[in-house]
Amino acid sequence: MLYQPSHRIPSRQNIQEVDQEIDRLHSALDLAEKELQAVHQNALKEVGQETAEIFNAHLVMLKDPELLESVEQMIHTEHINADAAFYEASETYAEMLQNLPDEYLQARAADIRDVAARVIKILGGESSQEITLSSPSIIIAEDLAPSDTIKFDRAYTLGFFTAQGGTTSHTAILSRALGIPAVVGAGRLPDSITDSTYLILDGDNGKLIVDPDENTLSEYQQSQQIQQEKLKQERQTSKKPAITLDGKQVEVVANIGNLEDVRNAIKNGAEGVGLFRTEFSYLEQPYLPNEEELVKVYSEIFQLFGELPVVIRTLDIGGDKEIPHLKLPAETNPFLGNRGIRLCFSRPDLFKPQLRAILRAGVDSNLCIMFPMIATISEVRQARKILSECAVELERENIAHNSNPQVGIMIEIPSAVICADQLAQEVDFFSIGTNDLTQYTMAVDRTNPKVTYLVSALQPSVLRLIKQVIDHGHEAGIWVGMCGEMAGEPLAIPILLGFGLDEFSMNPPAIPQAKEIIRRWDTKHARLLAEQAILCETPEEVESLVLKFSDGSEE
Repeated sequence: MLYQPSHRIPSRQNIQEVDQEIDRLHSALDLAEKELQAVHQNALKEVGQETAEIFNAHLVMLKDPELLESVEQMIHTEHINADAAFYEASETYAEMLQNLPDEYLQARAADIRDVAARVIKILGGESSQEITLSSPSIIIAEDLAPSDTIKFDRAYTLGFFTAQGGTTSHTAILSRALGIPAVVGAGRLPDSITDSTYLILDGDNGKLIVDPDENTLSEYQQSQQIQQEKLKQERQTSKKPAITLDGKQVEVVANIGNLEDVRNAIKNGAEGVGLFRTEFSYLEQPYLPNEEELVKVYSEIFQLFGELPVVIRTLDIGGDKEIPHLKLPAETNPFLGNRGIRLCFSRPDLFKPQLRAILRAGVDSNLCIMFPMIATISEVRQARKILSECAVELERENIAHNSNPQVGIMIEIPSAVICADQLAQEVDFFSIGTNDLTQYTMAVDRTNPKVTYLVSALQPSVLRLIKQVIDHGHEAGIWVGMCGEMAGEPLAIPILLGFGLDEFSMNPPAIPQAKEIIRRWDTKHARLLAEQAILCETPEEVESLVLKFSDGSEE
């Protein structure tokens, strides 16, 4: 299918009623915000929280004060229409990013244009372009915006091919998360393609073959069969434990948020849950769920995992993870604000019913409760005190509940790493959240395109922190898991194995491959790799080192 999105370039029009035009702009921005929130909710279900952050980044771009100030100034001083002002200001910003030497920053230009196109359509009274596929198709486009990519029906989408973009573009990231092959940044589109043209998309070699001959078609069909057989083999062995060459068994579990994730986790061989995100229960309806509703949701998920461990994280929301009906006040810097456990302490009307529901739902389960965004020992003690109060209440009310859950914390703030030896005395386990730990360690906003080149969990400084946490946990006799995106990264898994990580928790589709990687290593070899990795100076050096060890050329 040749996809040609309609992006109107608005022409300048002279306007007299400046204030009225500013109001029109803000109305369009409000509607665009609601649309993006809906896209974000859909993305959470389709690709999980980490990848769905793309659309949180779009929300941040939509509210960029410099951009909006520039648009309003153009309307005020040049008396031009909001459509043209928004287009010109956003295009200036996009071109600036596109001309930077960094590939990642260049890729963010497409995000700016995606946000701008949405606002301009609203200002022009245009409806969103519907995308309908009636048969299996390879999508061919000059470029694909993230909001377009997520719209295509996965049942009919065989692959994506774009002239523009790159491996760091959000379209590429989305296609990987969706499990759809993609070739992006090919340079140009092939000539004379129609919706009925027969194509082969070779994602491994970055090629699109138009009207292949019989020999080529046969060759690729064989290759596809081999690849499918390999995936099938990974799936078949995914139900088996991940045991290293020297006999160490490593737990590989799933990050989940709803029942669809649970089904995927079980299908892919998850040995439990390392992160049950509880935000979905608050996001999926326009009101706050009560204790009974939460018990019902949690019970269903606990029952599906039987005796397998389920680590459930208490509500982790705040200024950057907005739940509209909570009406949380806006914060200047939400990443450093009232979020995670801090918000729970300030909202006992949210926290206590959730804790009671968790204890009740987990009555016959292998229950592990985890508190997010812990920065101090005092917070751990306060959280445990409130949990104990809930257990006492349930006991007094003669309500069945789990009276002895494991209690742990997320390690995602540098202060928690520094005090990990002390924190380990207060809990039963640690779970390392590498997404936020990297963000806070490197002092970067993950949604800010100007600094995201620093966001890599393979930064040597981050690797050293991770090792420190694992070492302190083991010295105190507690187990240490990881539920950040890094746990499922093929290049990171051998290093984490060498550090002695006990539990790898990841998005369900990554589980079969992760288990296969673990089975190819022995712990001695992995430890040697890990020792050298923390001596590297850049993430690129770390990557090269892992590849050398993987092909046996480290000597």
